[in-house]
Amino acid sequence: MSSMRQDPSHRPGPVGRTRGPSSGEGSRRECGAWLSVVVPAKNEAAGLPQLVEEIARALRPLCSPAAAATAAGARLAGFEIMIIDDGSTDSTPEVLEGLGEAYPELRPVRLARNVGQSAATAAGFREARGDWLATLDADLQNDPADLAALWQALPGHDAALGWRVKREDVWSKRIISRWANRIRNAVLGQSIRDTGCSVRIFPRDMALRLPMFYGAHRFLGPLLLREGCRIVQVPVTHRPRPHGESHYNLWNRSLRVVIDLFGVAWLMRRSVRYELAATVADDALSPSPPAPLSPARRGVGQEL
Repeated sequence: MSSMRQDPSHRPGPVGRTRGPSSGEGSRRECGAWLSVVVPAKNEAAGLPQLVEEIARALRPLCSPAAAATAAGARLAGFEIMIIDDGSTDSTPEVLEGLGEAYPELRPVRLARNVGQSAATAAGFREARGDWLATLDADLQNDPADLAALWQALPGHDAALGWRVKREDVWSKRIISRWANRIRNAVLGQSIRDTGCSVRIFPRDMALRLPMFYGAHRFLGPLLLREGCRIVQVPVTHRPRPHGESHYNLWNRSLRVVIDLFGVAWLMRRSVRYELAATVADDALSPSPPAPLSPARRGVGQEL
């Protein structure tokens, strides 16, 4: 397990709470937090019962009072399983409807048409009700049990990223992935072990600040670093695909990724960064004596 972060002068500030289902103030360590698991899915009906069951089995123990004793701040107040149906033409809607009674945490979201993994992921981020987000692929190659390890590794960090220790893919795909990670890190000046791994946990409010574009789901780790996230990298399991076929080919896995990579590099180099020496407090606008200046703040944003 390894930690990393960008230059702290680029960090926009502490992560705050969002519109989670829980009520009241307090940190995740004090009262627990809600986690939304966002899983884009297209024609994955055959694997959805196993996927939902494994997610529930992994996260339900973290909601028990005993979870707080296993690791500092590890207890969850609750979670939701968001299967984002990206225009499936198989029995995905019927399967999800049938799973609802056994899994009250399940919250399917059906898109009007197929929009692709990045857009479906962005839709999940916006529809989520938790103050933390987790992502997984729907093909069962990610093991939902690893979400517990990422969650327990979070204290002291803003985000947790998985990296696949042993890829259960054909040799050609493993070689392409290895070189893609090296090239990606060289171009972006980062050291993320496995940018293609979809097992991640990060704050929803930070996710909503990320620039989303077609292909962005492959760059969530680098984009989180761009926002100044303190990241911990956790080894995770990778399994053979038990159902169906991959939706990716040479074009959308290799050539398009190269094009997107240079776009992300351009975005990172064009981001505007600033540091405020001081600013007037909000209550200074009221007809009262001038308020003292607040402490300096730093930020990062996009140049338009």
